[in-house]
Amino acid sequence: MADGPAVGRRASLRLRITVAAVLAVALTLGVFTLVFALVQRAVLDDAPRSAAQTDADRVASAIEAGTAPATAAAGDTDDGAVLVVDRTGALLAAGGDDDLLEHLTDGSVGDPSALGPTARIDGDTYVVATESATRPGDDASSGSGSGSGSGSGSGSVDSDDDDSDTDSDADSDADDADADTNADPAATVTVVAVRSLEEARAASSASLVTLGVAIPVALLVLAVTTWLVVGRALRPVEAMRREVDAVTAAQLDRRVADPGGTDEVARLARTLNDMLARLESSAAAQRRFVGDASHELKTPLATIRQHAEVALLHPESIDGAALAGTVMTEEARLTGLVQGLLVLARADEGALGVTRRPVDLDDLVVTETARLRGATPGLAVDATGVGPARVDGDEGLLGQVVRNLLANAARHAETRVAVWLVERHGRAVLTVDDDGAGVPQADRERVFDRFVRLDEARTRDSGGSGLGLAIVREIARVHGGTVTVGESPLGGARFVVDLPPGAA
Repeated sequence: MADGPAVGRRASLRLRITVAAVLAVALTLGVFTLVFALVQRAVLDDAPRSAAQTDADRVASAIEAGTAPATAAAGDTDDGAVLVVDRTGALLAAGGDDDLLEHLTDGSVGDPSALGPTARIDGDTYVVATESATRPGDDASSGSGSGSGSGSGSGSVDSDDDDSDTDSDADSDADDADADTNADPAATVTVVAVRSLEEARAASSASLVTLGVAIPVALLVLAVTTWLVVGRALRPVEAMRREVDAVTAAQLDRRVADPGGTDEVARLARTLNDMLARLESSAAAQRRFVGDASHELKTPLATIRQHAEVALLHPESIDGAALAGTVMTEEARLTGLVQGLLVLARADEGALGVTRRPVDLDDLVVTETARLRGATPGLAVDATGVGPARVDGDEGLLGQVVRNLLANAARHAETRVAVWLVERHGRAVLTVDDDGAGVPQADRERVFDRFVRLDEARTRDSGGSGLGLAIVREIARVHGGTVTVGESPLGGARFVVDLPPGAA
């Protein structure tokens, strides 16, 4: 049942990617097809239109050059025709496809010279081009008639005939005017050239049909390819999911297979392995913490129980004062341990309350060193290196830092502890030295872990709980400072706390 929703989500993701890819390509191809169809239609229609215009120009030029309209319009084409009509609409000459000519001349399409750029003739679409031409023969004949009239008039020299000559000239002028009026419609003609668009439209339709078949096939191939590629890409992700799904609190040592490389899947595998490693380390630390805390709590409780049982069974062997002293000692140890655990728990949760205000750190150091001298009379505590230093922080937590460091030094020192406090580059630096055995180089980080004690040969009474240095590091961290351990000039360990002067 656990694999069902995950497999469904994986399949849904695979399907969504495939559908998105197909839709994107389909939209792109649809726009391309539309633009292609428009451009192709314009290009293919331009060829017959140019041919029709060429036919009209050729015939018009031939007529203007003196060629008879019938001769100029002669010719036979399968997809076009040429007609020559005068101004009255009378057909002077025609040439081209016989069937087309029949429709153009039978009156069904009206005046051919009045057709628009395109026309529907017998169910087919045609492009129409017109051109005007002037017949030079008509102009010449009109000119010769006028010239002979003039010649006749100029040839007469009899003065007695002046009146008759005048009348003759008037009649000649009237005849010339009538001739010009009758000759003008025949002198200017209109050439109409018609070409079929069906071949161009057929080619365009064939291209669209081809695209109509090719595009669905291409989209099908794209869908199958995307489905397979995405499935192959998600296969290692699904393997990682199954591996991580099998990880439990008792099996945090399991890792996902690293496919190698630097791609996203390989980086995901390494990220998951790093996460599992952190979880394993955290779980191990938590188990160790619980075990150590249980052991630390069990020891004083066992001591109190043991003394209480002895007092009940053998009241004569132990007096009340001794029993009370033992209980108070173990209670103090329990209180310190619980308080330390609470500080670390709040620090882990980011809830370690820090009330910031100016704190004279030197006053805290002097107070704690005086307390240490009173508690350990045989230990020399040197505080001559303590100078003035002020920081912004929580006075109670900073006092615990000083107290824990001095207690740790006193626990490991042979005869001497030295404390230094200076302001360096605006920061407060607290140094605590002892003349004990020191901290080995390999353990200088581990010593700040919880419940870690390097003096395992000692009893727990003298060795402490192992929380003091962990608390010091957490308090220093929330104040924006650091704590390190090194080698002391006295021969033992040197702990250095570096705190900023202002708020972290």
